This record gives sequence, C-alpha cells and structure tokens, in this order.
Amino acid sequence: METEEAARVGSLNWERGWYLSAQELEEGAPLLSPEPPGGRRTLNQASSFGFSVLNLMNAIMGSGILGLAYAMAKTGIIGFSVLLLIVAVLAAYSVFLLLSLCIHTAVTSYEDLGLFAFGLPGKVLVACTIVVQNIGAMSSYLFIVKSELPGAIAGLLNRDPSSAWYLDGQLLLLITSICIIFPLALLPKIGFLGYTSSLSFFFMVYFALVIVIKKWSVPCPPMQNFVAEYFQVSNSTEDCKPALFNFSKESAYVIPIMAFSFLCHTSVLPIYCELQSPSKSRMQKVANTGIGLSFLVYLLSALFGYLTFYDRVDSELLQGYSKYLPHDTVIMTVKIGILLAVLLTVPLIHFPARKAVMMVFFSHLPFSVTRHIFVTLALNATVVLLAVYVPDIKHLFGVVGSTTSTCLLFVYPGLFYLKLSMEDFISRQKLGACALLVFGLLVGLLSLVLIIYDWVKQ
Repeated sequence: METEEAARVGSLNWERGWYLSAQELEEGAPLLSPEPPGGRRTLNQASSFGFSVLNLMNAIMGSGILGLAYAMAKTGIIGFSVLLLIVAVLAAYSVFLLLSLCIHTAVTSYEDLGLFAFGLPGKVLVACTIVVQNIGAMSSYLFIVKSELPGAIAGLLNRDPSSAWYLDGQLLLLITSICIIFPLALLPKIGFLGYTSSLSFFFMVYFALVIVIKKWSVPCPPMQNFVAEYFQVSNSTEDCKPALFNFSKESAYVIPIMAFSFLCHTSVLPIYCELQSPSKSRMQKVANTGIGLSFLVYLLSALFGYLTFYDRVDSELLQGYSKYLPHDTVIMTVKIGILLAVLLTVPLIHFPARKAVMMVFFSHLPFSVTRHIFVTLALNATVVLLAVYVPDIKHLFGVVGSTTSTCLLFVYPGLFYLKLSMEDFISRQKLGACALLVFGLLVGLLSLVLIIYDWVKQ
C-alpha cells in the first residue's frame, strides 16, 4: 500500500513537471522535478549539450565582465592572463569535485551537499553564503543601472546627463527597482524570464566585440577633458604603453573580481540534472567548454578595454566610454542591451536568494503571502541601498569576491570533497581538493585584508 502511495505521489510530482510555485519551493520542494516513475526524462524535456553550455555561460557571465579591464590595469597583461587562466582552471576543477560529490550523494543542490557534509549547520552555511553572494551580484547589477541609465536616456534625448532631475542615477535606480524589479521578483513563477535572460549572454558577446572595434575610436592617450580634446593637447605617449606586469595594493581586487566573474557553481548541479544522457564526463565537457569560452570572452574584453584606456580605465568599463564617446550610437546600443539584461536578470538572482532566506529562517513555518512579500521587499531594499551608497563597483566585487565567491568557488568544493570522499587522503583527488581549499582560504583572506587596508588608508 505504501509503495502504491509513493508511486502515486511520484507520478503526481512528475505531472506537475517543472512548474513549481513559489509556495512549493519555499516549503522545501526540490528545484528540479524528479524522474518519471519507471523511466527517464524524454528528450524534449532535457537540454542538449550546446544548450547546456549556453545555460552555463549565461550563469557565468554577468557584471564581472565590466571590471576585468580594471583588473588587467592593476596586474599587467601577462600577470592578468596567468591569473585568469589559473582561476578558470581551478573553477573547472572545483566543478569536477562537485560532480563527483553529486554522483556519490545523489543530491542536486549545493545546499544539500552542505547537509550531507556537515548536517544542518552545513546546509545553513551554504544557504547564507548563497544569499550574500546573490545580494552582492544584484547590487553590482543595480550599480550598473545607477551609473549607466542616466547616460543612456540622455543620449536618446540628446541632453546633458546633469541637466534634468529625471536623469539622476539614484532616482532612476529607485524608480526601476519599484516599478520593474520588485514586481517581477514577486512573481510566484518567473521561469519565463529564464528565456529572456539568455539574451544577456549574447549582449555580453556583443559588448566584447564592440570593445575590440572601439579600441581605435578613443584617442591615445585618452583625453582627460573636453579642453584637451578641443586644443588637441596630448599627454605623454608613455601613457599608451601597456604594462606586462603591474602589481600594487589595488591588485588585491583582481582575484576576487575573477572569482566573482567565474562563479557558476550553484547552477552546475541543476544544469547537470537537465542534461540529455547525463553523465559525469558529459557534464564535465559542458563545464570545460562553458568556462573555456567564457575565459576567451573575458580575456578579449579585458585586453581591448585596457588597451583603450590604459591606466585610466574605470572600475566599471562602460563609464570610460560614457566619458569619451558619450553620443556614439554603437556604445548606446551596448548600454541599452546590458541594461535590459540587468533588469531581467536581477529578479532571477533574487528568486534563489529569497528561497535560501526562507529555508534558513522560516523552513518550519507554512507558506505565507505576507512573509513572501516582506522578504522580497527586504532583499530588494538591501540591494538598492548597497547600490546607492557603495561609491565604486570594485568594492562590491572585492568584498563579495573575496568572501562568498571564493567560498563557493574554491573552499566549499574542496572541503566537502575531503569530508565526503572515501578515498585515501594521499589520493590525487583528495590532495587536489586540499590544495583547492588552501588556495581559496589564503587568497580570500589575503585579498579581504588588503582591501580593508586600502579602505583604511584612503
């Protein structure tokens, strides 16, 4: 009888498919639907290899691409390239460890890996880390809205960005948050945004191509103001020589920015479960392909962004083009594309953050519409305040990247593997996991200390 009841419930769950409501999610239902009783998913319910790569790249590529040219300016071309390659390789290796743990434990979420490794405290720790990481990511997106939306509107209206009250960045951020982001984040089902948010990946590729093309549209060295441009006054050509290595106290932001830029690990297991003919080796190929292509796009955009502005590159790359090419049509299309991607992506990032908050604080309570609205409003208000009062996007990248990003990218995969794997400690994979754990701890702590020291010195 119990077996028949379990089969009936399993069949019902499968019929409900992928369309789980916010109430079901926040009452603890899995994000992914189970397999149909007695069979595997059909091909039209699974993702192809290529589509899985696009999904993973969409999870990888975000606002971090805007800070990588600044990171190259602080480390030099060779220094940056080596560090970016190291982070990309370690990201792929940590995905390998997560997939190994997924096979071992048969779970499909990062939080449940924490539960298997360290019980409820482990699950709560991972959930809290994801909340902080997502809040930082959403804040970085809203920072872009604050800094770029006034210029985009002014360009469309052919007006000076400082000439009207409705072109104030903070006011526009508040309006878009209330009128667009908050209503979308409240939706019980926001799966349809997943299709439109995939456009953000193509906007990022378009952004990289435009940076390459526009490298020859900005004078070298970049003019500091309109007077210098008007009188054709140039600074020393020494400003146009790229540095191969360039390390300073601001180099502490580099690894956190890179960690922030490659973080996709909370999406790896769900993508794995959606993959056609899922296997560890096939998903590893998806991860390697997605991370490799993202590495190339990142390197291309960082290199040509740096070779455009050199030491004058801004921590948010688009701001440089706003100064030197304020009315360029192509740059305007890039801004509008990225702003659209941001406005559609923030609610998607908001959704798992709210789910994690519900799991940590209210998992023992039944679903409540009032609580759903209150938590959504609280998260939205938090990210808006961070975007308004954080003066520079590099601070968001630095703090979030050196703490939660390094934990999710390096520390947790290594730690969970050491805890759950039954291999000998001197085995190759356990030694690799130990090295990944030590690297994440050292880099994260060192970067955070140097960033705090930089704030104090300022």
